[in-house]
Amino acid sequence: MALAAYVAPIVDSTSVFKPEIFKGKVLFCTGGGSGICRGMTEAVMRHGASAVIVGRNLDRLTKAAKELSEATGQKCIPAQADVREPKTLQNAVQKTIEYFGRIDFVICGAAGNFLAPISGLSENAFRTVVGIDTLGTFNTIKATIAHVRASKGSYIHVSATLHYNGTPFQAHVSAAKAGVDALSAVLAVEEGPHGIRSNVIAPGPIADTEGIDRLSVKDGQRARDFAFPSGRLGNIKDIANATVFLFSDAAAYITGQILPVDGGCEHLRGFQLPYPQAVLDPASVADMIKPKL
Repeated sequence: MALAAYVAPIVDSTSVFKPEIFKGKVLFCTGGGSGICRGMTEAVMRHGASAVIVGRNLDRLTKAAKELSEATGQKCIPAQADVREPKTLQNAVQKTIEYFGRIDFVICGAAGNFLAPISGLSENAFRTVVGIDTLGTFNTIKATIAHVRASKGSYIHVSATLHYNGTPFQAHVSAAKAGVDALSAVLAVEEGPHGIRSNVIAPGPIADTEGIDRLSVKDGQRARDFAFPSGRLGNIKDIANATVFLFSDAAAYITGQILPVDGGCEHLRGFQLPYPQAVLDPASVADMIKPKL
């Protein structure tokens, strides 16, 4: 009889944490209109917080805010902004303060990524990813920090595990996320005496997200699969549960840390495309790479 590996359960944060631990709190989340950050926002709202989700597409934000409010019974409002433009973030923060009067939690989650070798990566493409991820995180911190100081609140920055080792075709996001990790560490030590905590969540491959869709090779192609000691691909709820914990009082002594949420796969991760063929001749694997979305 074949041996079956253990598969980690997928649990809802409400089965572990009390339902009103964030009652009266307000979350400000960039990138909260979709994907992982929407799931993080929903989890925090399910425990009593109100939320503002921030992004460039107002129609998508408005729809998501309505759905989040209906799903959680809490108030969520949209705020249109581009994290690369400080003035638009300042306006989003002002809208938050006018509506809710405070900001307790900030998720810096706006991000961009695609597969490209350094030799085929334009300066503008590199600048765009660093602008959204690293500069966008800095701009979000600057726009919110006075209010988070006032509430003795907390930041979570959404990073990645790609830069822990050299990952081909990911120079742009590796540089950007390394910068995010560094910003969080400095924020933790500079603002800790003011009562602010700052931590990083580094998701591994998460099912049913735009990120995994962009960074996975086409179906049916020969590629090295990710290996998961926890027995499965990640789920948005895995990131959501880490978020609730890090924002909760249970994490009051945790700051300046990076929490990979990847089921242990970073220890076994390999490059999905044939190596070294992919880097010696990128054109030979072009049909394996999904086009930019």
